[in-house]
Amino acid sequence: MGCAYARGVENHSLPRTAAFFDLDKTVIAKSSTLTFSKSFYQVGLINRRTALRTAYAQFVFLLGGADHDQMERMRERLSSMCRGWNVQQVKEIVAETLHDLIDPIIYDEAASLIEEHHTAGRDVVIVSTSGAEVVEPIGELLGADRVVATRMVVGEDGCYTGEVEYYAYGPTKAEAIKELARSEGYDLDRCYAYSDSATDLPMLQEVGIPHAVNPDRALRREALARGWPILDFHRPVRLRQRIPAFSVPPRPALVAAAAMGAAAATAGLVWYVSRRRAALA
Repeated sequence: MGCAYARGVENHSLPRTAAFFDLDKTVIAKSSTLTFSKSFYQVGLINRRTALRTAYAQFVFLLGGADHDQMERMRERLSSMCRGWNVQQVKEIVAETLHDLIDPIIYDEAASLIEEHHTAGRDVVIVSTSGAEVVEPIGELLGADRVVATRMVVGEDGCYTGEVEYYAYGPTKAEAIKELARSEGYDLDRCYAYSDSATDLPMLQEVGIPHAVNPDRALRREALARGWPILDFHRPVRLRQRIPAFSVPPRPALVAAAAMGAAAATAGLVWYVSRRRAALA
């Protein structure tokens, strides 16, 4: 598998441990990518029809997420529609709206868990189907040590070619954390994992201490059958409101995959960005 992980960090005594977090509806209350729809609409990057479609997609996602077939259809659509988008442009949009849009929807319970894992000496790794242009800055905001995300091929002109190079979804997430465990010396039997979706069962099964967070129906059934803890996160809060509770200094998110802003659940938003942001001039 062609996973490209970040540079190594300082060596620790082995075995090391980590906590692997899915992002959407596990750490934050909404879809990470769809959340940016309002800002895209306000600056004229998407039209009213697109804004309504993404609002509906967000609603469906909040109700129950997306199944395997929906995710595959979205991947195919994204791979064709993102062709020609400027990667730097996407990063700028995310950077300008990150704190206003993402900070308020971070679960207080998830932030506390991240703090507890860091205090216990574990690395925190965000593992998301969304693209790194979206996930990397969110990971940095959260103080994550690493990020695993979808990546698209980027041409010499700095634009997406429309080809998917690495898709961080389902079994691929499990392969990613196994490869990361080999490279970083994690003892997966002593590692933790958190997700809301049954599509992440392969990842949850790879660690010794899996948790279902706000689980969909399929994952809830599996968690009950396997005796996994089921966590209920329901208190979104700005990180700055938690200080000094959230006292662990932010750690730069080491990106596992440079990617487009792919949707983590039902639909992507970043793929609508296809022309220069003249409206911001």
